[in-house]
Parts: sequence; structure tokens; C-alpha cells
Amino acid sequence: MSETVANNGHKKLQEVQMVGIVKRFPGVLANDHVDFDVHAGEIHALLGENGAGKSTLMRQLYGLYRPDEGKILINGQERLFYSPEDAIEAGIGMIHQHFMLVPSLTVTENVALGLKSTRLFALDLDKVERRIVDLSEQYGLKIDPKAYIWQLAVGEQQRVEIVKALYRGADLLILDEPTAVLTPQEVEDLFKTLHQMAQVGHTLIFISHKLYEVLSISSRITVLRDGRVVGSRPTEGATRASLAQMMVGRPIIQQYDRPAVVAGEMCLDIQDIYTKSDRGGDALKGVSLSVHAGEILGLAGVSGNGQRELAECLGGLRPVRQGKVILNGKDVTRASPRERIAAGQSYIPEERMREGAIKEFSVADNFVLEDHGKSPYARGIFLNLNAIRSQARSVIDAYNVKTPSLDTPLKNLSGGNIQKLILARELSRHPKVLVASQPTRGVDIGATEYIHLRLLEQRQTGTATLLISEDLDEIRALSDRIAVIYEGKIMGIVYNSETTLEQLGLMMAGVTEK
Repeated sequence: MSETVANNGHKKLQEVQMVGIVKRFPGVLANDHVDFDVHAGEIHALLGENGAGKSTLMRQLYGLYRPDEGKILINGQERLFYSPEDAIEAGIGMIHQHFMLVPSLTVTENVALGLKSTRLFALDLDKVERRIVDLSEQYGLKIDPKAYIWQLAVGEQQRVEIVKALYRGADLLILDEPTAVLTPQEVEDLFKTLHQMAQVGHTLIFISHKLYEVLSISSRITVLRDGRVVGSRPTEGATRASLAQMMVGRPIIQQYDRPAVVAGEMCLDIQDIYTKSDRGGDALKGVSLSVHAGEILGLAGVSGNGQRELAECLGGLRPVRQGKVILNGKDVTRASPRERIAAGQSYIPEERMREGAIKEFSVADNFVLEDHGKSPYARGIFLNLNAIRSQARSVIDAYNVKTPSLDTPLKNLSGGNIQKLILARELSRHPKVLVASQPTRGVDIGATEYIHLRLLEQRQTGTATLLISEDLDEIRALSDRIAVIYEGKIMGIVYNSETTLEQLGLMMAGVTEK
């Protein structure tokens, strides 16, 4: 590593300080006089809810944004970063949540991309390849330099991003939600690599909202809430409960009470269905699942393995090419969303603003979006505005949706409150079947807790719930049985109480036990 640092010409990074950082966007104060520091050899977790200002703060350290106020000090000297190139020159690298790799190029070509060659018009690919091998062996990253990016699993692509940053001489590495798309085994491998890097003097900033990960990887934790630092402390002695309270300002339920429920009749029967992906191939390849009354069936899997397409098939938004969907004894394979609602199904879509709501409409209008033509919301061809407002107010109060008024445009509400409104609307029909796709994605920990409790309430009332989520913690906290999907196929269905994280992780990676 020292050789690369010398080649890049910057002094070894010992300390980074961000002092009084302020960053404003139109209508939003993203960072409000934030102080943050990190030292060589430290894994410092930056913890906070979605929208707390974590990524914004780190993008200023990486030169993607300029602070409106405050300063950045590297080894005690103030620095101005006008671009990521300036940050890289100072020894700072960043691994983004969505990787910046070219699929059609090899690992070596991706690492070399943008670097100057010593051979005029010829590339130094042989030198780059040797250095990749050295770095891979040094940090246990297991990368084939000749492999094309499109051939690599998500975890392997992340390793390429890390090698790419190390090749450019990064002393400090910022990792933005690095576990979001990894299996449990890949997370474990990543953590081993990060610990190894810290031991040889690298500085790591780990951005996350997952409490158990922060506790297992970091040596120090800084918590952001609403753009401000609410506390910074050593990881030793911290608990999930104490960190959750720092994140939201109140105690959060850490483990849900899930009383035993005897599953009833089969309410949703998915029989060997196939559907096309947006790219033309099959996204689902013979998926079969059944969900019973009073049961939550969790569907786990790494992002992009057919979850979204399955949810859209069940919501009536994507055609089923082959197979059947039976809802409460009725074949709804080719039924419209309206017909599925009439058959007793409610649907919480993954893309809430595209498929679940209209942002320009008012809160009240969105509440009756699918039922405005029915009694009591309609009298013939006219809307019954009094009934709409009365019912909307009642349900909004019951579900603790925070809104200035019923006439407020939906776009003015927070993500958590929009999701709670959609949940309120879907559950107010008292469905026999609920399809919930990523119901807590992008919402804060407080709203997540609320949504989880409501889903467990529905379980108690006998609703058959299919919970589709990429958050394995969520799946394990709520589900009675867990199905795992990989490349459009169901790898297995297990009882939550009888499975292990390792077993789920293997299935998520496409491995089945013989």
C-alpha cells in the first residue's frame, strides 16, 4: 500500500475532521452544522435513518458536493474538494451503493479506466493486472482480473470497487450502505476484509441504518438525526435499543411479540407461474407458493431475482405468461387490479409513488383512489365529499399519518407518512389477502416499527400476507414461513423457527442442500 501512496504523492492520511458542515438543497437543510472526525485504523459507523443526512455529508467529503458552510481538515490542514478527483488525490475513496462499473469490460479494464498510461497510446493492463492480484492477495478479496463485470456476482463486483479505490491509493474508504445488496455470507466476507484493512492502518467510514451491522463492524459510532449529530460514542457498551433511541428520539420495539397462530384455509395459491422481464427473458421461472389465512409468508432474496415482477403479477400490473394465480378460490391470473380488490386482495406496491399514489392529489383523494366510485364515497355519479373526509380523517388518525390537513398534496408528506397512508387505505378494506412488497423501504425506523405492528395485527385477524422484502431482518421478524427466490426460481420454503441465517444465505446465493 505504501508504494501506491508514494506514487500518488499524498501524505499518509492520519485524521479527517469535518467542522460545522452545512448543506442546503431547495426546501431542505440536509446537514445542520455537523461536526465529524475519523482517525487512521478506525472503522467509524455513520448511523441514521433514511434522510438523516449521512450520504450527503459523505458526498461532501468525497467532493461530489461543496459545503455551504464549514470546513474539511485533512491531517490538520484545511482542504477544498472541487471534485472526486481532488478527494482521491488526498487519499479518499468512496464505494457507492450503486456500483460505478462498466459491465462489458473486464475487472482489469474497469480498474484502469481513467488512469494515465506510461506507454503513450498503449495501455498498462499487464501492470494493472499484477497490482490487482497483489491487492487481492493482501486483503483476501478473491478477484479474477480477467473476468468481465457482467459475469460477477454482486459481492464480487463490490470487491472490484474496493480494489479500484485501493489501486488509486485510498487511505480512507467511505462505504455507503455496502450490505444492501449482499447475502449474509457476502456480508461476513466483507466484514473480514474491512477488519483486515483497518488492522493495516486504513480508515473506514461505514454508512448504515442497520443497527446489528454497526455494532458488529465499528469501533466508534456517530448518529445523525434530521441533519444534526445527536451523539458520537465508542461502540463498546452500545446496544441496539440505545442506538435506536438516538436515531428516533424515543424507545423502539426491538423484538415483536408473535403469538402462535394456527394457519387456516389457503387464500392465495400461486401455481407454476412464468412472466417476462423488462429485458425480454423470463423473470419468473415456474414460481409456486401458497399463503394461508393467519399466516405471513416472507419472500427473501437479493434484489433483482424476480421479486418485483412477482409482486406486479399478483397486483395485476404484469401479465402472467404461464401458470395460474388463485385468490380465495377464484382464478385471477388475468384479472385487473379492480377485480383482484373485489376478490379480497389488497396490494402495497414497491414503487409507492408510481403504482400506489398520485403525488399531486390530496391526502383525502389518495385515500379513496381505488374506491371513489363505491358507497359510501359516491352517490350515483357524484362524490360524497363529507363521507370521504370523515372516513379519511378517522383512518388517518387511527394510523397516525402526520399531515397538515386532508387537502395537503401527498408530495408534501414524508416517505414514512405516505407509506402509512397507503397501508391505511389497503387495510381499511379488511382484505383476506395482503401482498406487501418492500413495505418499509425508504421509511424511518419509527414508521417501520409502526408498519410491522400493523402487519402482525392483520395476521391476528386472519389475513393471509405475502411479505416481499430484501431486508432479511424484516423477513425474520415477521414471517411464519420463509420462501427464498433466486434468479426467478423458489430455492426452498422453510419454517422461520427452524431455519438459520446461514441456511437462508446459501439459498439466497442459489445453493440448495442435497
